[in-house]
Amino acid sequence: MSYKPDKPYNNLPLLPPDAVIETPAVLKMAISANRVLGELKGKSESLPNPEILINSIVLQEARTSSEIENVITTNDRLYTALTASDAETDPHTREVLRYREALKRGTSIIREKPLSTNIFIGLMQIIKETDAGIRSQPGTVIANPKTRKIIYWPPEGEERIRQLLKNLEDYIHENVTGHDPLIKMAVSHYQFEAIHPFDDGNGRTGRILNILFLLEKGLLHQPVLYLSDHIIRNKSAYYRLLRDVTEKRQWEPWILFMLEGVEKTSRRTMKRIDQILSLLDETIQTARSKLPARVYSKELIELLFEQPYCKVKTLTDRGIAKRQTAAEYLRELESAGILKSKQVGRENLFINTTLYELLQAIQN
Repeated sequence: MSYKPDKPYNNLPLLPPDAVIETPAVLKMAISANRVLGELKGKSESLPNPEILINSIVLQEARTSSEIENVITTNDRLYTALTASDAETDPHTREVLRYREALKRGTSIIREKPLSTNIFIGLMQIIKETDAGIRSQPGTVIANPKTRKIIYWPPEGEERIRQLLKNLEDYIHENVTGHDPLIKMAVSHYQFEAIHPFDDGNGRTGRILNILFLLEKGLLHQPVLYLSDHIIRNKSAYYRLLRDVTEKRQWEPWILFMLEGVEKTSRRTMKRIDQILSLLDETIQTARSKLPARVYSKELIELLFEQPYCKVKTLTDRGIAKRQTAAEYLRELESAGILKSKQVGRENLFINTTLYELLQAIQN
C-alpha cells in the first residue's frame, strides 16, 4: 500500500483511514473549532440582512481560492465586472467569478441533495467552463515546475477514479465511524485532492466542497466561512501536509491544520461581521443626518452594503425607486459623502468607499 511517486497511486487507501485519527490532540482541537464555528453560525444568523455578509465572504473566498492556483485579480475588477454591463473583463476575473457562481450554485443544490460525484463534476464544469468530466486519459502528474520532478501521480483510469469517489461519498454520508464532522471534513478534503479526479480545477472544487460539507452537516446555514484565507496564509504548509499524508500517512498534523483553519477563520469572520455592522450603523446615522427624508431608508442603506459597487439598476431591480428617482438618490448619497461615482464605459457606478476599504483591510 506504500506510495511510489513514479507510478499512479491506484492503491490509494479507501476511507475511513486505517489509522487512529481522533488522537487526544485532534479531539481537543476539534472541540475548540466546533465551539467557535458554532458561535459564527449563531452570529451570522442574527444579521438583519444576511446578504451583507454572504456576498462579501463568497467573493473573497472565490478570489483567494483562485489565487492559491495563481489565478489573480483585484477586488475592483471583480466588483466592476459584477456591476457594470459593458465592462471589459479579463480572463482571470472571469474565472474567479465562475468560482463564485459554482459556490453559490452548490449552496443552492445542497439544500435539496446530498454531496455526490455528479455535484463534484458540476462544480468543476462551472469553474472551468467546460463539459469535461472525470479524467479518462493517463499521464496526469503533479510536478515541480522548475525541475519537472514528479511530486504526485494520482490514480488513473476512470473506473478506478469513480470507485474512489463513491467510497468518498459513502464516508461523507455514513455515521458508522462516529468521526467528528470537522475531522471528517479534513479527511474528505485530503481524499478528494489525492483522487484528483479532473484534468484541472481540483483544488478549487475541493475547497468549495469544504464549505458545502459544513452546510450539509448543519454546522453552517450560509457559506460564510472564508477557509481559503487560512490556506493562502499557509500555502506551503498546506501542500506539505497533504504530501505527508500521502507519503507517510501522517494524519494528525494535517487534521490539526484544517481544524486550526476552521477556528481561526471563524474568529476572523466574526470580527468582520462586527466591523461591517458597526460601519453600517455609522452610515445609517450619516444618512439620517445628511439626506432628505424622501431619500433615506434603511432598506436603501442595507442595499449599499450587500456589495460595494452599485448603479441605478441595482435600486430599480430591488423596487426601491424608478429609474430617474433612483439616479437622484445615488447623486444625493454621493453628495453626502457615502458613495463615490466611477464611470465605466457608458455607465455610472457608485462605490461605497468605506465598505470597500474595510473589505480590503480585512483581507490584508
